[in-house]
Parts: sequence; structure tokens; C-alpha cells
Amino acid sequence: MTVFFGIVTLGLYMFQPYLDLKVIRKALGIALFLELFYLIGHFLAGWPFPTPTVIFQIIIVSALGVALGVIFSRIWPLPHNKGFERIMRTLLIVIPSLGIGVGLQLLLQGNDPTQAIYLMFALSAWLGSGHFMKEVSEKAA
Repeated sequence: MTVFFGIVTLGLYMFQPYLDLKVIRKALGIALFLELFYLIGHFLAGWPFPTPTVIFQIIIVSALGVALGVIFSRIWPLPHNKGFERIMRTLLIVIPSLGIGVGLQLLLQGNDPTQAIYLMFALSAWLGSGHFMKEVSEKAA
């Protein structure tokens, strides 16, 4: 199942015009941070050591989460001003991405998960959703 999601992720990044090199760098940076987090957790807290399959799953989940965030950001760009719109926008990306992340968790790791894939997916989607900003009109500036 991991290989299938890897192929789907690769196809998504190849054929979606909004997923450029900057987005790939963001997804790999998030994946690297999460892998370091679990590696440090292994040595400090006795968590299971991340196997190559788990590392590949973290990369896939980060890439899919960032892709969801960027596509959401293209549909509803991030406003420049702080306020209620940013709060609603954050809730409308994080809450559904938690549900999608739970589904990914069950598909990738089954009933006995070793990592919190659903939280990784939601974090990646939230961080990816700041990719596009709303245009500021010259009258307002």
C-alpha cells in the first residue's frame, strides 16, 4: 500500500502545475523535521526506531499534506490581515485534514500504528496552506 501511495504522490506532483520546486522543498523539509523528531524520540523516549518503510511513509504523508494545503491555498488564498477569515480558513483546512490523516493512518499502518501519521498530515496541510497570498489592491495599500 505504501508503494501505491508513493506512485500517487509522485503523479500528483508531476501533473499539478501549482506544485513547483518550492513546494517540494517545503514537503521534504517537513519530512526531514518529522524524521529527526522520531529519531530523537527513539534515543530519548524509547520509541520504535524508524524503519525505511516508516521513513517512506513520513515522506509520502508530508508530501500529500503539503499538496492538499497548496491546492487549498490556491482556492482560498491567505489574507494579508489577521482576523476572523484566517481563523476560519485554518479550521477549514485542519479539521478535514485530520480526518483524511486518520484514513491514511489506517491504510498505511493498520490497527497498530507506530507514528502519528494523522497529525503529520494535518501539520503538513496547515503549513502548505500559506503558499498563496491574496492580492492587495493599490487603493487599500
